[in-house]
Amino acid sequence: MFLEINGIKKHYGEGESRVEVLNGIDIEVNKGEIVVLFGPSGSGKSTLLNIIGGIDDADEGYISIDGEKTADMNEKRLTQYRRKHLGYVFQMYNLIPNLTVRENIEVGAYLSDKALDTDEILNTLGLSDHADKKPNQLSGGQQQRTSIGRALIKNPDILLCDEPTGALDYNTSKDILKLIEDVNKKYGNTIIIVTHNDAIKNMADRVITLRDGRIRKNYVNDNKIPAADLEW
Repeated sequence: MFLEINGIKKHYGEGESRVEVLNGIDIEVNKGEIVVLFGPSGSGKSTLLNIIGGIDDADEGYISIDGEKTADMNEKRLTQYRRKHLGYVFQMYNLIPNLTVRENIEVGAYLSDKALDTDEILNTLGLSDHADKKPNQLSGGQQQRTSIGRALIKNPDILLCDEPTGALDYNTSKDILKLIEDVNKKYGNTIIIVTHNDAIKNMADRVITLRDGRIRKNYVNDNKIPAADLEW
């Protein structure tokens, strides 16, 4: 099993203000799958994504990617693990304002020993004509494409996408989801998308529904719909 999530528990606060955010999460994901983590706000999905990404620690349980357990790692190993295995796409882009599109994408390449070619990434993302622009000269969709490029250029095993279309309009959202789908087909990355948009789960290979820190559904989607055909 490529990604194994075993017995993950997480709480915040103590005493009367203690909140159990994740309450025993077990998930197995195959290499190259598109997985949608779906659920309402406060269900624990972003916390789980952060634990997979090594940004947050679990109280109990472990994450294993390709046989490497995060719980066994010191801070240096954890940093290397994040660099080797993981790419992040956030809702709010987080681009560096004084760098061009090309330079923002290349930031990701510095963190990898197996980086992809910048021009190939620009071409795949439809950004070749915008390579020398700064973020403030771009639309929201172009900024999110740049953010995906920065994550993708390091050729990560897993692409973690936290509400990647949350700040975008309907048509741009579909463009970005189609792009994520194309990236999955071209490079074979395992992709985990956190969303509260019910329609997005239809493009997934596997759908996991969280509510109140527990898995309510976990199933293989046998009726997968191309991202371009999603409607909401």
